[in-house]
Amino acid sequence: MNINIHKEIENISDEIITTRRDIHKHPELGFDVHRTAGIVAEQLSNLGLDVQTGIGKSGVVGDLICGDGPTIALRADMDALPIQETSDIDYKSQNDGVMHACGHDGHTAMLLGAAKVLADKKDEIKGTVRFLFQPAEEGAGGARYMIEDGCLEGVDEVYGIHLWNYQKYGEVGVKEGPILAAADKFAITVKGIGGHGATPQGSVDAVVVSAHLITALQTIVSRNTNPIESTVVSIGMINGGYNFNIIADEIIMQGTARSYTEENRSLIKNRMEEIINGIGKTFGAEIKLDYHEGYPITVNNKTAYEKLLISAKKIVGNGAGYPYLSMGGEDFSYYAQKVPGCFFFVGSAPEDQPFRSVPQHCSHFDIDERALMVGSSIFVQLINDQLMSE
Repeated sequence: MNINIHKEIENISDEIITTRRDIHKHPELGFDVHRTAGIVAEQLSNLGLDVQTGIGKSGVVGDLICGDGPTIALRADMDALPIQETSDIDYKSQNDGVMHACGHDGHTAMLLGAAKVLADKKDEIKGTVRFLFQPAEEGAGGARYMIEDGCLEGVDEVYGIHLWNYQKYGEVGVKEGPILAAADKFAITVKGIGGHGATPQGSVDAVVVSAHLITALQTIVSRNTNPIESTVVSIGMINGGYNFNIIADEIIMQGTARSYTEENRSLIKNRMEEIINGIGKTFGAEIKLDYHEGYPITVNNKTAYEKLLISAKKIVGNGAGYPYLSMGGEDFSYYAQKVPGCFFFVGSAPEDQPFRSVPQHCSHFDIDERALMVGSSIFVQLINDQLMSE
């Protein structure tokens, strides 16, 4: 495998890894990323960048201003997940019930590494590199708050990165157009009439109603959407009932819907309402749907994608350009709605583990740290290709 890590990145690889492990050891949730943001702000300030803190509540924006030219934004997210880490590593999370199980620690370290190298090349750059360090990607939509605080003002293009344990080291997944799904969530409350388990007559069993409802909801994907257009409806949680011999009068379930088109997004919501109304009438239950539209579809701009692909190929050769798609959602979508953007995946599956055995969001998540140097190098190469004269 021929991978061309930038020499300047290679020279600071230990520093990038140390930063990633330090952040991994001290994970923070949502907007409460003050320690991580403090590390970022200090390092960017030491590099001579113009630094703003408290952007998007707790984000950091650093500008490397190098005269006239385009402004290109590079984005990393900083927040962790509410998961208890179970792995046995030296840099295991020290914060109970919180861990970096999605790679955001690596995203932050990669972008800081790229910032250090690019700051040393300031005299060669024609334009501005804006470094966006964002809180609260995991569900709270920190990108919206960053945008509201002006992080995209004057920006011509924006690029986002994600370490990805569903791809091997040396692979870069990226494609033009939709690359991540719209990620909606919903809650359904089923209200019936309780009773004794031995005398079901006269009751409306919320458990039985829920069972029929869950089965019926799966027909939205299997029978209502085009099979060549990816969609998902998943029930992830169901709660209710009191005891083995009591007919439950209420069940609450929660789930997620994913889609790659706004048409399918609307179709799923409308069909859910129709199915819920039908099931409710059939069994005499009262069923309420609370549907929340989450992150929009992440769509890569054609020109930005082509630029990223050229730069990525200079680092990983034929390993770049896998047309990877994920049903996951990302609030990078908000940036890409405002300015031309491109989001890409950097393979990080640990070499010493069976492939895909440490997926994102698992309690023993870890990465092949060589991927950090790939990501940093791609960021540096992207700026080299766009803002440096030959």
